[in-house]
Amino acid sequence: MFKIIGVLVGYHFFGIFGAVLGYIVGSIVDRYIAYGSGAVNPFTNAHRQSVFIEAVFLLMGKLAKADGHISQDEITHVEDFMQKLHMSSEHRERAIALFRQGAASDFDFEPKLNEFIAVCGHTHSLKQMLLVYLIVMALSDGRMDAAEESLLKGIALRLGYDQLAFSQLLEMVLNQSHFAGGRVPSANALDEAYKALGVKKESSDQEIKRAYRKLISQYHPDKLMGQGVPEDMIAVATAQTQEVQTAYDLIKKSRNM
Repeated sequence: MFKIIGVLVGYHFFGIFGAVLGYIVGSIVDRYIAYGSGAVNPFTNAHRQSVFIEAVFLLMGKLAKADGHISQDEITHVEDFMQKLHMSSEHRERAIALFRQGAASDFDFEPKLNEFIAVCGHTHSLKQMLLVYLIVMALSDGRMDAAEESLLKGIALRLGYDQLAFSQLLEMVLNQSHFAGGRVPSANALDEAYKALGVKKESSDQEIKRAYRKLISQYHPDKLMGQGVPEDMIAVATAQTQEVQTAYDLIKKSRNM
């Protein structure tokens, strides 16, 4: 929208040169509104993507080893994760090397987290997607160990999430996972659906719709790619969208929305 405004205003005052300048300025404003300040410059996308994917696999390794050992479920989860990304053999080897580096007992993740914050920290969705991937990893063996939760809390705090915000995100992702594959879980499905959207039973229809739209927007492929999530990793985010959709559909049906 601001591209058009910029062109019109620029042309009105400065002619063709002003229209070109207005288009450039308008594009920057549009990117800021759509993706956040961290994604204003599209030429930094490649660097953000590299830092993002390194942080994901290094921290996955650190998280998997947080309780002292790496379970078969966690190994399977990482293998499935890489398969969903359709990684080439070269990129797969790189990801495995990063995971093993992160799992080393003497690995200090702080420098990589500092780099992630410096490069990606101005873009909310990148921070949130990193935490979502790590939470799903921690839950891959069916439970979250106290050491894993403590590590996640520490990472979340560094990313700007206070304890309440982290607890809310954790509960949402945990309950979203109950709807994986489009399945509707147990007799508590409706309760879990509300938690998956981050709302309460007492929330109004409008509040529920607003929460749903916000989540769908956060996981939208174009938005994530614009902010620097690597294209290969969009498939994983799409799975989160499907879980949110299934939970929302259940709530709609129960309320005749």
